[in-house]
Amino acid sequence: MQERSSVSDLAERLRRELDRYSPGGKLPSSRALVERYRVSPVTVSRALAQLAAEGLVVTRPGAGAFRARPRTAPAPAGDTSWQEVALSADGAADLVPRSVDASGVLVSLAAPPPGVIEFNGGYLHPSLQPERAMAAALSRAGRRPGAWGRPPMEGLPELREWFARSIGGSVTAAEVLVTAGGQSALTTALRALAPPGAPVLVESPTYPGMLAIARAAGLRPVPVPVDADGVRPELLADAFRATGAPAFVCQPLFQNPTGAVLAPERRAEVLRIARRAGAFVIEDDFVRRLVHEDAGPLPRPLAADDPDGVVVHVSSLTKATSPSFRVSALAARGPVLERLRAIQVVDTFFVPRPLQEAALELVGSPAWPRHLRAVSAELKARRDAMTAALALHLPDLALPHIPSGGYHLWPRLPEGTDETALVAAALRAGVAITPGRPYFSAEPPAAHIRLSFAAVAGTGEITEGVRRLRTACDEVRR
Repeated sequence: MQERSSVSDLAERLRRELDRYSPGGKLPSSRALVERYRVSPVTVSRALAQLAAEGLVVTRPGAGAFRARPRTAPAPAGDTSWQEVALSADGAADLVPRSVDASGVLVSLAAPPPGVIEFNGGYLHPSLQPERAMAAALSRAGRRPGAWGRPPMEGLPELREWFARSIGGSVTAAEVLVTAGGQSALTTALRALAPPGAPVLVESPTYPGMLAIARAAGLRPVPVPVDADGVRPELLADAFRATGAPAFVCQPLFQNPTGAVLAPERRAEVLRIARRAGAFVIEDDFVRRLVHEDAGPLPRPLAADDPDGVVVHVSSLTKATSPSFRVSALAARGPVLERLRAIQVVDTFFVPRPLQEAALELVGSPAWPRHLRAVSAELKARRDAMTAALALHLPDLALPHIPSGGYHLWPRLPEGTDETALVAAALRAGVAITPGRPYFSAEPPAAHIRLSFAAVAGTGEITEGVRRLRTACDEVRR
């Protein structure tokens, strides 16, 4: 974090001083900048690279850095209004509009303004990411023989083997495909299993990114309610009978957003219901590596107890590492595996080999289990800090379930609370929260918000964020 701040500060200082130099004029040498600003050579290099990316500086190997010459005036904007007709006409005959609404995804991807506490983040705070271990893994991976060559289309055999062992049961490396992140894997699975216009069963509430994938593919998400023990089997069976859906998408472990874990007695029943309907279960096992310290033994993935190929399993390293470490796996058995493979190859060819090699280096290093233990303890501390702060400052927010894994809470708002107004008021008060509405594919039964405790700097920021949220709630109630 300190290095990033130093780079930004130096880039800003150099930016302000550029007027001292004529266009094409040479800036001081890197050594001179190191001495003048008392920063490291790496910081100087990165700051100059940032200015070069902005078009303010030109760097020439062996010669130094020079102020860029003024840019030519941009060409006048063209008239793109014709596209409104073209894009609308293209989808006029679709049974289900294939428009892409990314708003539910952007809520957890967009960085809030400076000074705003990030209760809407979907990834670990940089202080929780294994940055040194990832950097070391990437460095070692880059030196492996053949590291920059083309990998097997399905993924490196050793990485596929590691994912297969992580899933357990009788899953083999031959039944695993390496993919570029969980979102990409879910997209491939939905495209493989459901044609445009088909219904697809989803948990309610569920992950907005998956709903966006389904709608963009022309599918019709059909909600199946979730309670504290996961999806309700009797309603799942009813939904399959009513719709003939070819697939059901679920998160059996620490479901997003409720945090529910599918109860032991429901696991086999869900698979039986899907098998009887001739349908697949897409298992999104997205936070198995973000278990809290007090969780106890975890249930195995559904795929580990599925000899008949009902489950298409998705798991990822991204949530436990960094949003940019996009390495995940699709696991399936039977003819569907070839369809998944074909779609993946057509869409992305393969995951870059250096990233796969870095993943192997990372998960095989002593730093990996240490990182998971540290994150496990820290997430528990943050969860406890947030629940305690909510109980103290906002006792009227209902919190029926406190999860032992994942990175967020799912409070239900008091009757009559305007969810949209609260989100806006919270931002004015200096805390970004996620509205509950995007998590429902149909009308929600109640107003909710999702509060993430992973993307903040620590427990002190959590306490302050809840205090700001109380200010927002008071404003909305007036």
